[in-house]
Amino acid sequence: MSTDRIGQVLVPAEMIVRLRQWLFEQVMQSLETSRQLAADEPAVRRLLEDAYTRSQALLPVIQRDALLREVLDGVMGYGLIQPLLDDPTVSEIMVNGAKAVYVEREGRITRTGIVFPDQAAVLRLIDRIILPLGRRIDADSPTVDARMPDGSRVNAVIPPVAIDGPGVTIRKFSRKKLSVEDLIQLDTLTPYMAEFLRACVLGRLNILVAGGTGSGKTTLLNVLSEFIPEQERIITIEDTAELQLQQEHVFRLEAKPPDTEGKGEVTIRHLVRNALRMRPDRIVVGEVRGGEALDMLQAMNTGHDGSLTTLHANGPRNAISRLETLVLLSGLNLPVRVVREQIASSIDLIVQIARLRDGCRKVTSITEVIGMEGDIVVLSELFKFVEIGVRENGAILGEFQPTGIRPMFDQRLIAAGIRLPPEVFGGGGANVLATNRARSGTR
Repeated sequence: MSTDRIGQVLVPAEMIVRLRQWLFEQVMQSLETSRQLAADEPAVRRLLEDAYTRSQALLPVIQRDALLREVLDGVMGYGLIQPLLDDPTVSEIMVNGAKAVYVEREGRITRTGIVFPDQAAVLRLIDRIILPLGRRIDADSPTVDARMPDGSRVNAVIPPVAIDGPGVTIRKFSRKKLSVEDLIQLDTLTPYMAEFLRACVLGRLNILVAGGTGSGKTTLLNVLSEFIPEQERIITIEDTAELQLQQEHVFRLEAKPPDTEGKGEVTIRHLVRNALRMRPDRIVVGEVRGGEALDMLQAMNTGHDGSLTTLHANGPRNAISRLETLVLLSGLNLPVRVVREQIASSIDLIVQIARLRDGCRKVTSITEVIGMEGDIVVLSELFKFVEIGVRENGAILGEFQPTGIRPMFDQRLIAAGIRLPPEVFGGGGANVLATNRARSGTR
């Protein structure tokens, strides 16, 4: 609006959107002549209150304060979604156009009451997020991935590829680093499974964490990295930096997208190759999703034992198939048998994690990669989660079961000075099973 007044009396509910936009424009116009105030919240608040006074709107105090907070968030933060970013119970924010905003809490997706005025407001939000990060989005490049200042991952997509209007997906960066004790408390795994995984990391086994989107792969990788000895040199390689390793000797690498001219891209594959020249004791790759899978396998198979990585897959056998596919994306025309031999000789353990239908996350399988039998990679499951029912509230009942099989690499652990008691693999009989049931919520 070009006038300095919205109205003389109480502003009707249908005019709140216009009032909000007018206040936003007034503050932004004031800031254009005094840019030094842009990061000064008290000064911006004063400008906002002055603009509200000029409008002569008479809103109830609660509604007035909420409106001013929304406008202030729009100027200083991320507008309507700022409260969601501040809410520690929200793990993911999904903006599906202007009229539908969803969040994930404790693994469950619910719709919020947030509605943007129009699609242009969503586009302004996207610009607000990505422009300070040095990224761009337009009709020629209608998608973008970026990392927000607090570490949260953001993906934005706009027309023409987004048919129903621009969308934003933000996976929030957890301020609290979960420990293995936290995962046990959350019934993601049992103490015996945690003890076994700790032994595998200390024994320098190559571990692949597999799971679907949002299953908790990165969180589990963070927990496994806790077990790496303090004195070892760790190189982490990620598409978007999320790992929170606590060791002192950690060197972090992050992939770089191409610039506006399509130049300067640094891929995960390039970083994996570069890491081999950095004298690593351990290489931790946030996720393999392309030809870097071959370089990662070669690193694991040529003296860099104890490496960790994650992979999108729905099960241990599917993880092997997906690794085969990714290796073939490297551009080398390798026979399938050679690829499988490389996988079998490189990966020692596959840890499968999943988000179940009720939103909880479980380590559903821990599987050893034994070797080759003919043309087949042989797997041996050591632990598994078995569903046995559903509660009335939809919560899944289940139990963690050791299969009773000791891994073939047990001698490697013993040689490293690590001896696991029989109870870890189910040697304790019914008592162990009862403990696992209790910890998984089964009665």
